[in-house]
Amino acid sequence: MDGSAEDTARAVRLTLGRLRRRLREHYDRAELTASQLGVLTRLDREGPATVSDLAAAEGVRPQSMAMAVGAVIERGLVRRDPDPDDGRRQVASLTPAGQEFVTSSRAAGQGWLAGVLGERLTAEERMHVLEAMALLEKVVA
Repeated sequence: MDGSAEDTARAVRLTLGRLRRRLREHYDRAELTASQLGVLTRLDREGPATVSDLAAAEGVRPQSMAMAVGAVIERGLVRRDPDPDDGRRQVASLTPAGQEFVTSSRAAGQGWLAGVLGERLTAEERMHVLEAMALLEKVVA
């Protein structure tokens, strides 16, 4: 690796992909698909939304999103209600069980990550990780 943008992009993509999979091992006890987890996360962050809005935000077809939303509704994690602004449409929102799933999943993932960061990295190395995260934040901003 020579520090080129291409090498850096590859390293970031590979490492973040592996980190994401490891986090998922610790927080996805319900074995949801990535699309289903995306629905829960987005509803938690942004509140109730239509299937069309969720599809646009996740960059997928509305039919695919409808399947993902239907699956989490069947599991009791999401519900559909009439849109308060347009009774012809429906909005999806987290149920109390869905909110609990998101909250406990985040806590489990964060707990695992904090544990391995504490065990495997020195305080100085953790500071380097924080510096790298600040740089990545500039990329995504």
